[in-house]
Amino acid sequence: MTELDSRRPTDRRCFIRRTATIGAAAATAALGSRANAYLQALAEGDVVTGTGDHRYRVQHDWLMPPDGLAWGDTHGVCQDRSGDIHISHTVGAGASKADAIYVFGPDGSFKRSFGSRFKGGGHGLDVREENGVEYLYHCDVNRRRLAKTTLDGALLWEVGAPIEATFDGARIYTTPESWNPTNVAFAPDGDLFVGDGYGRSFVHRYTKGGQWKAIVAGPGSGEGQVSQPHGLWLDDRGGEPLLAVADRANRRIQWFDLDGKHVRFQTDGMRQPCHFKTRGDLLLVPDLSSVVTLVDTDGKVVAQLGDGAPTNLRGAARRDFIPGRFVHPHDATFLADGSILVAEWVPIGRVTRLEPVA
Repeated sequence: MTELDSRRPTDRRCFIRRTATIGAAAATAALGSRANAYLQALAEGDVVTGTGDHRYRVQHDWLMPPDGLAWGDTHGVCQDRSGDIHISHTVGAGASKADAIYVFGPDGSFKRSFGSRFKGGGHGLDVREENGVEYLYHCDVNRRRLAKTTLDGALLWEVGAPIEATFDGARIYTTPESWNPTNVAFAPDGDLFVGDGYGRSFVHRYTKGGQWKAIVAGPGSGEGQVSQPHGLWLDDRGGEPLLAVADRANRRIQWFDLDGKHVRFQTDGMRQPCHFKTRGDLLLVPDLSSVVTLVDTDGKVVAQLGDGAPTNLRGAARRDFIPGRFVHPHDATFLADGSILVAEWVPIGRVTRLEPVA
């Protein structure tokens, strides 16, 4: 593990405002009116998204790495009980460290980095408390591994393709390369659900020690079948815990009971759902098709935030991003203070905070 001290100011708005003020003239001349509008909107904090009771002030680039580190595609986000925020990414060009996990304090100040083993593949990232101790679960889509570490990055175990898994009497994975896990969810009994989102489109069940147990769902488009099961979450908003699967290539959410039986679909408001988090009665759905969606327990879409569809900005420079509009949300979480943090699949990375508007 490596650690880097932050030299960034802790007041994010102050930092952005000062940067925009110092560079406004040069930015305007060099980048044109769109860049000036982007900087000015960030500086003044006047970009709001949402409707009714679900309105949020948009704070793009609320988390930024210090000099010497650089975002790659920002893929995963979670917050531990101390308030620290963990971001998984692929590592950007020019970074002096290969670390794929950056850790920030609750105020957005950079604290440390680790996880060079995940460079190029940092993807799904979630935290779970086990017997009073918190652990991180990582999905590495470069090396095609599922891993468990401490919060400081010490590796506890790591596994590849479940070669022993069979479906309809045949082995699923004839080579390690046919498997590629994208996200996990946590069962009440301590087991893990793992989505093979970039491999053969199966959902598996594992022990918390990393041993394969069973298949939950296989590929297809019918009930109980999935295509690119990219994200998973234990949804207990209705009392009975259900496994929610971001059935991304089928453009829907699919819920299963914990034995793998299909319960229901949701297609309303879904484009390419990536992952989930819950808070109270709300399901938070970052959607790769340029929007973050909030869904209540009845399946009603109560808000679609930062809708930037259609977009062609994935490979664009930061100055060309549109204030208040997402490019490709890949993961999101509710922070302890009630705000929402969104990580986007863009090569230069972007992490946006959505602050509730009173």
